Amino acid sequence: MTTATPPGPTPVDLRNPAQLLAALPYLIGFRPAKSVVLLGHRYPGHRPGLILRGDLPRREHRAHQARALAARFAADHHVGVTVVVVGGRRRPEKAPPHAPFVGELTEALGDLGLPVLHALWTPAIRAGAPWACYRIEECGGTLPDPRATVVAAAATECGTVAFDSREELEALLAPRSPEALARRADRLSGAESPPWPASTCVNDAASVVHAAFDRLRRGEGPPTDEQAVLLAHALKLPDIRDLCLAMAVPPATAAAREAERLWLTLVRELPPPERAEPAALLGFTAYLRGDGAFAGMALDNALEAAPDHVLASLLKRVLDSGTPPEVIRGLAVAAAGPLAGFGMDPADFDVGQAA
Repeated sequence: MTTATPPGPTPVDLRNPAQLLAALPYLIGFRPAKSVVLLGHRYPGHRPGLILRGDLPRREHRAHQARALAARFAADHHVGVTVVVVGGRRRPEKAPPHAPFVGELTEALGDLGLPVLHALWTPAIRAGAPWACYRIEECGGTLPDPRATVVAAAATECGTVAFDSREELEALLAPRSPEALARRADRLSGAESPPWPASTCVNDAASVVHAAFDRLRRGEGPPTDEQAVLLAHALKLPDIRDLCLAMAVPPATAAAREAERLWLTLVRELPPPERAEPAALLGFTAYLRGDGAFAGMALDNALEAAPDHVLASLLKRVLDSGTPPEVIRGLAVAAAGPLAGFGMDPADFDVGQAA
């Protein structure tokens, strides 16, 4: 299993091994364990580029895993890569564990003209854990408290949370009530779509989404079955979906995070295939604010609900290629223009506005 995080404005210096290792939970969204992490270096060499996390492979899969990870850096502009291994026990007077796999990665990246600038190991990302270099015996030390790094401070200021495990992050997307999903699936399977007159369809759908934001601000909790079904119909409309995409910009603002909260709520409240629409919106919003791990999970969730979902498929390919968020930000900006006047302009959703 591989997690990609697109390059962003994260204030991490790739030249400081201990600080870099301690910052990993904030760079990828969760505390990695039994993992290999590859961090791309952009010119002049200490700016972070694409970040990939993969599970540590079995011995017979090392070469394949190394080639697969290295290939993800081929299409982007990097000057080198830092390789980090998290997990394993180091024997006294021996090299850090998984050295053969690091060698496979070095060879695979070298075939693409990318040198491994650093190769680091630690058994776990926690304060006081030892760390070491694969190439220089004297290189090593102990990790600082991950919560005390510059990256942690910046993440906290933006409201970003680093989860203790990938599983804990994935659990955010789990259905709240399987029974409610079953009821809503029955209603959606037999309902006319869309349920509004053609002459007022987009306006009516816009009102449904607007009302959902109002309920979110008032803290009214999960939607009722009727509210969830109407929201599912609303998000199927291309006009409404496109304007919802525009809610993601500017990224990481209060309004964008409010939108992300609603999409996350609907991922947990809608059955497949309707769940794919809010999951794709959630993935797009998380992608733009630089959270590649969560964006990838949301997009996988969308494709599980609807394997042929066009937007989710496109975004997943873009994410996997390591495309910077700013490259696709224009998709959201372009979507907002034609729909002004439907009562759903992004400015309508500012937190300070009266509900």
